Amino acid sequence: MSTTFTLDTATSRANPTPAPLRRLTVPAIQQRKADGKTAEPLVMLTAYTARQAQLLDPHCDMLLVGDSLGQVIYGLPSTVPVSLEMMCAHGAAVVRGSYHSVVIVDMPFGSYEASPQQAFESAARILKETGCAAVKLEGGEAMAETIAFLTQRGIPVCAHVGLTPQAVNTLGGYGARGRSDAEAAKILSDGKAVTEAGAFAVVVEGVIEPIAIALTEALAIPTIGIGASAQCDGQVLVAEDMLGMFERVPRFVKRYADMAGLISETAAAYAAEVRARSFPGTEQTYQPKK
Repeated sequence: MSTTFTLDTATSRANPTPAPLRRLTVPAIQQRKADGKTAEPLVMLTAYTARQAQLLDPHCDMLLVGDSLGQVIYGLPSTVPVSLEMMCAHGAAVVRGSYHSVVIVDMPFGSYEASPQQAFESAARILKETGCAAVKLEGGEAMAETIAFLTQRGIPVCAHVGLTPQAVNTLGGYGARGRSDAEAAKILSDGKAVTEAGAFAVVVEGVIEPIAIALTEALAIPTIGIGASAQCDGQVLVAEDMLGMFERVPRFVKRYADMAGLISETAAAYAAEVRARSFPGTEQTYQPKK
């Protein structure tokens, strides 16, 4: 059921938002698929800053602090160079700026693949330094042992199968997955493996629609599609892509606004007034008291 919340500036733990505004929980997200399919799709967007979180939070069930911040915020060529320090800093900002959504923080490349013990140390640090509710990691069957290790120790995990951007060097690009019988079978087995390992949800990225639908029907946990199918149990997009901050976006992105154009026009108007010495005007300057 959708709920409209009034945005309140008191969003920190030191100055909490008053009842009845309560943050959703991981079990509540998982429970949405208790009857085999979510009655209303789950809404997830990425967020990287406190202010962005404040604006997106009332409309979302989950906010993902994605390692996509490497490209979106830092201008990196891929998500591979993103560090644990980056994820912790931005994750903490998003938690401070939100009060309703479940905040999930991506585990960056190199912070969890070596062993379940390494993954636990990294995930524990993320939860301690950010206050988030869960972490997300990429991989299916290969990460099942790690997911089980984390969930058994109190760390909720959102899995990620299909196109896994951290493995772009192995995959050879960002093309859609599941076109061959072998790829389709692997995606289905990956989804089942992470479910059995204890993941509470799974992001399904860049997967052809029939396989995304089959996976959604086969799993007992919510599937969150991105470049998959509207029949997934929820959807996620990079907020900046959805807002039109970039001219080039993946095929599966719908640009709901042209924020890049608006920012450019606004900056141009400001520059023109500065050069014409019409800004600042009387309303923006301090004058001697009479």
